[in-house]
This record gives sequence, structure tokens and C-alpha cells, in this order.
Amino acid sequence: MLSAPVRTDPASEPIPTTARRLDPFADLNPAQREAVQHGTEAEPDLRPLLVIAGAGSGKTNTLAHRVAKLILHGADPQRMLLLTFSRRAAQEMEQRVAGVLRRVLGGTTTPTALPWSGTFHSIGARLLREYAGRIGLETNFTISDRGDAEDLLGLVRNDLGLTQTKNRFPQKGTCLAIYSRVVNTQAPLAEVLQQNFPWCSAWEDELRRLFGAYVQAKQEQNVLDYDDLLLFWSEMMGEPSLATEVGAAFDHVLVDEYQDTNRLQAAILLGLKPEGTGVTVVGDDAQSIYAFRGATVRNILDFPHQFRQPARSVALEQNYRSIQPILAVSNAVIAAASERHAKTLWTDRAGAQLPQLVSVPDEASEARWVADRILQHREAGLTLKSQAVLFRTSSHSAVLELELTRRNIPFVKFGGLKFLEASHVKDLLAILRFAQNPRGRLAGLRTLQLMPGIGPVTATRVLEAIEQAADPRDAVQAFEPPAAAAGEWAAFVELFQAMHKSSGSSTWPAEVGLAKRWYLPQLERLHDDSEARRADVENLERMASGYADRERFLTELTLDPPDATSDQSGPPGRDEDYLILSTIHSAKGQEWKAVFLLRAVDGCIPSDLGTGSTSEIDEERRLLYVALTRAKDHLHVMTPHRFYITQQGSMGDRHVYAARTRFISDALLPQFESITWPLASVDPARRAPQTVVMQIRDRAKSAWR
Repeated sequence: MLSAPVRTDPASEPIPTTARRLDPFADLNPAQREAVQHGTEAEPDLRPLLVIAGAGSGKTNTLAHRVAKLILHGADPQRMLLLTFSRRAAQEMEQRVAGVLRRVLGGTTTPTALPWSGTFHSIGARLLREYAGRIGLETNFTISDRGDAEDLLGLVRNDLGLTQTKNRFPQKGTCLAIYSRVVNTQAPLAEVLQQNFPWCSAWEDELRRLFGAYVQAKQEQNVLDYDDLLLFWSEMMGEPSLATEVGAAFDHVLVDEYQDTNRLQAAILLGLKPEGTGVTVVGDDAQSIYAFRGATVRNILDFPHQFRQPARSVALEQNYRSIQPILAVSNAVIAAASERHAKTLWTDRAGAQLPQLVSVPDEASEARWVADRILQHREAGLTLKSQAVLFRTSSHSAVLELELTRRNIPFVKFGGLKFLEASHVKDLLAILRFAQNPRGRLAGLRTLQLMPGIGPVTATRVLEAIEQAADPRDAVQAFEPPAAAAGEWAAFVELFQAMHKSSGSSTWPAEVGLAKRWYLPQLERLHDDSEARRADVENLERMASGYADRERFLTELTLDPPDATSDQSGPPGRDEDYLILSTIHSAKGQEWKAVFLLRAVDGCIPSDLGTGSTSEIDEERRLLYVALTRAKDHLHVMTPHRFYITQQGSMGDRHVYAARTRFISDALLPQFESITWPLASVDPARRAPQTVVMQIRDRAKSAWR
């Protein structure tokens, strides 16, 4: 079926204000209300609940109302586990739930806290800390971010002599990616190498040895990485007594964005609630696009039969975002998927504007057409911020960025230097981590080498002394530094002693101020642009005041860091309005009035690296579906016939020719407004005589005779 009829629904009619006060769920449509009321009515349904929430169908609103309904029905918020995609999503959920409860209970009601809301990783960190003594962990373990995990793996790689092999061994970043994929997919190393890293298959034995040594190093240094937070939690759920104890602490477990979970997360959920009682998951299999992170669409496809009792499924199909012509195209694209939960999005936003399928000769023409249309939309009343350009890979927007700059169209591109990747931020956090866990080798090496006169050899001697001492403060106090470091060493010893006092003047967050005061002179010495970097250090100190202690601050900042650093520019050109450029993956969950999709051609969508299996092709199809469903009123799909690529290996940089993406078949073309730009026309006066053309052809052939 290529299109869905425009339907009207009683729930879409305006609800009188009085009715809203009497029934805070009056705004919900019938499917949303069905999901919200599951298990809370006169005859409670104890089955697990799967809410298939189509794009733009009010997923977050529905989940928030379900949480509020459960609380109104007597559920204890302290015994509700809410797992979200990000900490910000958890905070937004709490605010929405509070809003619903205020409408029911009155405006003076104190907002209901959901203390067990957060990401899988953050909740896992809390549980591991709480159960540390019973699962072989020390309570003061620290958590490495991806950069630190790479560095530790690099050190182990060097210690094993894998940097001196005759043939090139995979880099530390590749090694961590392989390790992470094995852990999160629970697939054998050989299978992961064959399917995802075939160029590394010859190193299987060495990688296995490397990963074993990496795990040993983490345990010796009392550190966990991101993957450990899920792996250890999953292992806990494999122990029946612990699984029963943790599961009994929660009456309801609600999971958002379930299509983005991996096998470990599904195992955790099953271990918590093997019967499925009290379990609600919300997601959309059609938007499962994170396989490269280890997520699997199988979790949401198989959910109805994973528990001891079959799940109830409710599909949210009414879309509140896009006009019907955009939904018709989106429905048709996803309908061809090999396996999916059946649903057809519909809306009461009829709309007359068909999506545009724009054929252009090359990427330069694509950039000019997009820039022209953006300005036309702007003149018609659409702000630049309400428009977005999406693409499969960041490099696909390079030519467009030049065109936008030439035309003075300001834009923001999602990406760039992440907060925790900035060296000065990593420095200050290393100081705090070293105080939290003196056995943490990476944090110790980084902190100690901030001082002039101390290099890796001396820093290693300090760490070895700390390992052998009963009290790390004694080891630091007794250490004799090189003469070149004597001046700085006394100040460091004072800092180290102060940050390790169990009580006294150094209380949280005052110790961040102590660390900052010691670090700022080092910052000025190490960086010419220290003033710009200082702003981040000040920001860290302000952020620290929002956390109860050092451990919670380090954990939360590592698991959910801010996006950008202060050494990045602000809004481009200090303009109050700017265009959005984004990869499709980064655009998930967003919406704009006008969306431009670049390079909707085979080789880009689907990627030429994503066609090795049916599951890979299905994920690429879902990626296109996500891009299409970001648009509210205007959708422009670009198909350049020729573009330039930078290719690895012996092929070098080259131009390639490509056809329209296979996901937009000929049968779908009537649902688009097809545009060819520019129209093919050649001035007859400039057309070369046929005889000359033939002479050129003859000469080209004769050159090889």
C-alpha cells in the first residue's frame, strides 16, 4: 500500500479547558489512552506492554502520561525504574509527569521525583556502586570515558609488543571498537571480526590476548569503562539471588527508545522481570538505526515473546508532525522492509505540497539548488532554524558548506570537539579522578605530568610507590621528586593531602576549587589560548555544585557530558538565525518545517558498505525513513548523478556516478513532484559539428592500436 487515507479521529478535536481539568488524559487519542491505561483499570492486565510509537506520534507524551497514570493508580515513584536514552530525556520526563500530576492534584502539589530515572549506563553505575562489595568491586572505582579507555588499551597494546609487529596491527581506537562490539552484541570475537572488521581477522589470537590483558589492567587499576557498566549489570542479573533482589526493588520498569537497545540491555530487562509484569517498553522498529553501536532491532521485534507471558502491543499511528503526502512516501518506503511491526502513519494535516525529488547533475548543482530553495523558504516566512539539511555522512555536506559560506547563509553543523575531548577539561577531571582512585594509572600519569620536570618515568615511579603503600598520602608525602620539579611538587602534595581528607576543610564541591587553583598556572604555561580554555575550567567548577559528591559528579559527567567547549565559535556570524546541518543519526528525535536530504543515491543511501546482508539493507532503509519523517511541511530529496569521493586504498580520490536510491522505486515516483535542474539545454551555436566529434573519437581509439 503506497498511501494511507487521511482520517479524522475524535481525539483530534479540540478539548474544552474544563474537560482537561476534569480528565488530564482528555488530549490523548484512543491508542495513546489504551497504552496509558494498561494494567491500571478495574481488571488490571499484568502482561508486559509494547508501545510501537511511530514517528511524530507523541511517544514521549504518552510515556509521561503512563507514568502519571501509574502514580495516580497507587504506584510508588520510588519503586519505578525509568530508563531513557539520555539524562536530559529523563529530566524532561520528570517535568512532563509533574505537569500531568499538577493538573490532577492541583497547582500547589510538590513535583513528584523519580529517583530511579536515567540512562542504562547511569543506573548501572549506581547499582554497581551499591552492590560493589557483593560482586567483587571496590566502591571507589572510577569510570573511564571512551578517550581514556582507548589510551589504556593503547598502553596495554604497547606493553604486549603489538606496536612492533612486522605487519601493521590495528590502532587503539579500532581495538576498542572491536572489544566494545563483542561485549555489547555478545557475539564471538571471530564473528565480529569477520562481519565488521574483516581487515583485522588475521589478528584474532593477538586481539584476544590484548583484550584479556586490558580487562586485567582495568581490574588492577579499579576502573570500569562504558561497556563494563552494562556487562557487570547483566552478569548481576545472571545470578538468581541478585536478580530477584534487584528486580523486587521495582514494581514498574519503563524503557524509552527500546529499538536502540543492545543484547546486554535486553538481557538486563529480562533478568529484572522474567515474568514481564510491570514492564513497559516504547519504541519504533522503523527507527532502529544504531547497529554500528551494537544496537539490534531484534530486541523490539522479538519483545512480544521474550517473557514468560506474551506481551500486549499497542501501535501509535496518528502522526502530529508531518503532512499526509510526506507520510504517504514514508509509509511506502518502510513497507518494503523484510520484517517489521505493522503500522501505517496517518494525520489530519492533509497538505497539498508533494515531496520533491530533485535530480541534479552533480554535487555543485545540488549545493546551488539547496541554497536557492533555502532562501526562497526564508522569503516565504520560514526561519533558517526551521530548516535542516540532512546527510548520511558528515563529508556529504562539504560542497554545500562552501556554497552557504559564499552566500553568507549562516549555519550550524552538529559535531565538532566534544567537551570531554578537550585537553584542559581532561586535565582537571584527571586530577579529580586521581584523588578518587589513586590506583587509576591513566589519571595519575596525566596529573603528575602536568608539572614541569616530571615525565613518564618519574610519574610511573610515583604510581608504583602509591601501589605499594597502605595509604597513598604517605607515598606522595615521602616521594623525592627531581630537582626540576621540587618547586611544584610541594604544592601538589598539599593538594593531594587536602583532597584525600575524609573530613575537614576540603568538602565537596570546595575541592574542585582547590584543584582549579593548582591547575590554572599549569594551564597558562601549557596553552597559549589559556583564557578561552579557562572558561571551561570555571564552568566545571560551577557544574560541580549541582552534585552531592565527587563520585556522583565524575560518574554523571562521564556518562552524559556537555556537548561543546568554549573554544568553539558561538552561533555563526553572531546571527540570531541560522540553518541546521546534521547527519541523519544526529537528527533522530528532531523535526523541522523544511528538510533537505542530500545524496539520496545508491552508494550513499544505502551506503556502499551497508549492503552485505538483508539486515544491513533494512537498517539503511530505516535510516532513509528517519530522514523523511523529520519533515513537517516541506521535503526535498536530492539525487545528484555525479559526485566526488575520497576513498581509502589504491583507488584514490575520484568522481562516481550513481542512480536514485533503490528505496525510492519507480512505483513511488507519482507520490513525488519530480524536478530536473537545470533543464538540459545547449546553445546551438556552441554545439560542436558532428564531424569533429567523430575525429576525436577516432583519434582516441587509434591511440591504442
